Amino acid sequence: MNTMDEKYEALFTPWKIGNVEIKNRIVLCPTGGTSLFGWFELGGCHFDKEAAKHFLKRAENNVGLIIPGIAPLRDTFWGKWLWQNKKMFKELKEFMDEIHKTGAKLFIQLTAGMGRSWAITELVAPLHKNRLTRALIKPIIDTSHELASPSPQPSRWAHDITCPEMTVKQIHEIIEAFAKTAKLCKEAGVDGVEVHAVHEGYLLDQFSIEYFNKRTDEYGGSFENRYRFATDVVKAIKKECGKDYPVSLRYSVESKMKGFCEGALPGESYTEVGRGIAESERAAKYLQDAGYDMLNADNGTYDSWYWAHPPMYMPQNCNLEDASHIKKLVDIPVVCAGRMDMEVGAKAVADGKIDAVGVARQFLVDPEWITKLIEDRLEDIKPCICCHSGCFNFSSSKGHANTQDLKDTMGLSRCALNPETMQSKKFYIAPAKKQKKIAIIGGGIGGMEAALVCAKRGHRVTLFEKSNKLGGVFIAASAPSFKEKDRDLIAWYIRELAKHPITVKMNTEIKDIKSLDADEIIVATGAVAKKIPVKGAQKSIEAIDYLLGKKKVGENVVIVGGGLTGCEIAYDLFLKGKKPTIVEMQNDLITAKGICLANTSYLRDFFKTNKVPVHLETSLAEINDEGVLLKDKNDKKFTVSADSVIFSVGYNPAPVAKKSSHVHVIGDASSVGNLRTVIWGAWKTCMKL
Repeated sequence: MNTMDEKYEALFTPWKIGNVEIKNRIVLCPTGGTSLFGWFELGGCHFDKEAAKHFLKRAENNVGLIIPGIAPLRDTFWGKWLWQNKKMFKELKEFMDEIHKTGAKLFIQLTAGMGRSWAITELVAPLHKNRLTRALIKPIIDTSHELASPSPQPSRWAHDITCPEMTVKQIHEIIEAFAKTAKLCKEAGVDGVEVHAVHEGYLLDQFSIEYFNKRTDEYGGSFENRYRFATDVVKAIKKECGKDYPVSLRYSVESKMKGFCEGALPGESYTEVGRGIAESERAAKYLQDAGYDMLNADNGTYDSWYWAHPPMYMPQNCNLEDASHIKKLVDIPVVCAGRMDMEVGAKAVADGKIDAVGVARQFLVDPEWITKLIEDRLEDIKPCICCHSGCFNFSSSKGHANTQDLKDTMGLSRCALNPETMQSKKFYIAPAKKQKKIAIIGGGIGGMEAALVCAKRGHRVTLFEKSNKLGGVFIAASAPSFKEKDRDLIAWYIRELAKHPITVKMNTEIKDIKSLDADEIIVATGAVAKKIPVKGAQKSIEAIDYLLGKKKVGENVVIVGGGLTGCEIAYDLFLKGKKPTIVEMQNDLITAKGICLANTSYLRDFFKTNKVPVHLETSLAEINDEGVLLKDKNDKKFTVSADSVIFSVGYNPAPVAKKSSHVHVIGDASSVGNLRTVIWGAWKTCMKL
């Protein structure tokens, strides 16, 4: 067995939170949907065995501290308080015994609520707006309680909904619930609790930030009053559980907010309307003195969501500088999360800049990644690509609340790249009852995933790829500079294929499936780009040809089609010093479901801040030698000069064969989607073969 590279050694030293010793400096940070208390299900709160299985697997793979996803103190459905569910805590105690056998520690994260940040869905929003339906659904889901905020204000997700002001009685009920629930956690053997959160613009953070809190009572106004809710909570927990019981606080150093639903980009000069660094310096010390034993830190609010949930456009270690600054001002441990690179994190720990490294999404992709790090098998670690497609695909666009499907909303913290995550009953590898010869046509992500699943099940697999490279259209998607993790993913797949008895035939195009000697055939040939039948269309460049470098562009480039691909091309062009212009027929950029608001809001803010021209509700009429002729929603035509025009208007499936009893069409060849639909679809097909 290989020995771990010494540059990571600082990560594997013990440290303490209060009197509780943690064996290493890697903290599994919370992700929504991994609560041990299955709270977002119609049946009500219960001990979540799927989440327990999820965490035990990671505890067995050398994580130091586990913090599961948020546990609301009051059930979203039926309104029962968490502390009233004694049976659940009995099951939790049995689970904690298993966790402790691994040497890991576990804190339960308890939340006061979301307030204006509650991601009210398109389905629920109209029910709340109508007084009658709001009253009718109240026994099942009390939307006014979920939306209750420090002061009346628009919802982050549905701007036409005004969140009600939380009463002092409600505040006191929540404080009492924190104490009672923490006591039950302690009795169940839980090593500590984390208070959620003066962080990310959740309820306690809204109370602390003057921009959101306009109250005139003891919970508003002065600095002390605004932070009173958070300090009352820790004092109540310590009174109930004893001063030695550790209480962590999820904490955002800075809000990174320019205004309502408008964040600040990395390195941008702006006026902070939320918590700036000066107030944060005071707040961190104040919260420590109130009794908090750790700050689990990053940055941002739901208005600048890309700091707390950084997409691939955000720099790695994006919160480290701010967390390190706060560390100088407090005596308690500080953890930093946010696209943390382990080498950088290890050095930060060694240098005393932070106490531990917080990691969340990487644990969803690869439960064994710490073990692989210890065994110096870094190339075996499946990389997280920061897509949010499975773990947190809350999506929103102009005039819409959270457009994510309700099924997704109720099942967060799954993974686009690893279907088994939090879905072990639905997705699993089981030996095939009969070994078969399986031919797979297409070496893109779908084809490679299908090959791996089939090989692991015991089938004999041959993969045919017509080009000289594996990766398919994902090669183009991974081309921009900010897609380094996408490129790592392709390389990971190629290495994984080599570890299994899979025959890979490159430069082999299959035109007639009758020539294949196979029991089952999987068609994974992807899709082809759509075209717009307008005058001058032949002058355009297809998105994939631009991304692959097959076609060069000039200085001024018009991208026809917003959406995720079009916006990423515009972003890539801007980073290269070009002058992009986006033309989109919809009333907003990126209106598709399932694309996380953290990702889309970054791109929207980037184009706005950098004055990239965006023409919404506008169609292409013609491409000519001067540029493009466009038509707005009022049928008014106008010209935009351009040296080059890129089409990014979607794709059509391109299967080389039709589905039959032994021919299976998967991925974009069946229905154009994203990496999640491609990979999960491959599993659904291959598990049945």
